[in-house]
Amino acid sequence: MKDIKKSISDVLLSILPVGVVVTLLQIFVIKLEAEMFVQFLIGLVMVILGFIFFLVGVNKGLLSIGEKIGEILPKSKNTWIIIGVAFLLGFSVTVAEPDVRVLSSQVEQVSGGAVTSSMLILTVAIGVGVFIAIAMFQTLYKLPIHYFLIGGYSIVFLLAAFSGSGFRSVSFDAGGVTTGPITVPFILALGIGVASAVNKEKNSTEGFGLVALASIGPIIAVLLLGVFI
Repeated sequence: MKDIKKSISDVLLSILPVGVVVTLLQIFVIKLEAEMFVQFLIGLVMVILGFIFFLVGVNKGLLSIGEKIGEILPKSKNTWIIIGVAFLLGFSVTVAEPDVRVLSSQVEQVSGGAVTSSMLILTVAIGVGVFIAIAMFQTLYKLPIHYFLIGGYSIVFLLAAFSGSGFRSVSFDAGGVTTGPITVPFILALGIGVASAVNKEKNSTEGFGLVALASIGPIIAVLLLGVFI
């Protein structure tokens, strides 16, 4: 019950200011038709309810299961199984990410179907999965994360030189949308769980950084798509 109250409080504090600003604009500046403003208010209520249910689900479901998977995986002692599972989890949560679906539908519309929604979703999901697997490798072997970040962005800038401007723009947007409300909680929980299991003598802060690595994957994947299309 305490978690639910906190979720309600967090959502109201984050969403209501938007409602207040739009209402003030409606009264003093934009003066939209009453029907459109009522639709906005109804939508605002739906968003608030949706976010409350979402946050409860994240706290009760995604975070706990992600961390538990992260704690259990290293017990297999098989690096390839751990990396493979990390790839599958990264791929699947990206496919489910609503921000990715919004981006893909917009790209399909703007490109006139040259880049389909399913093509972009699959490309982004593979990129995230690969880099989650790389991040898991980095965590398991306690390698400095900055080497992977520097190497990843070096590849990004190299590929950007050979991709069209449209794909360069979409690629960086793809890196941003993967840090959405489903992917981030799950990936963070997974990383913290693995770091806690591997580095029992330390705290689990080494589990952070997976989101930074994960956001590189879709950028590279979309840039590669631009090179070969």
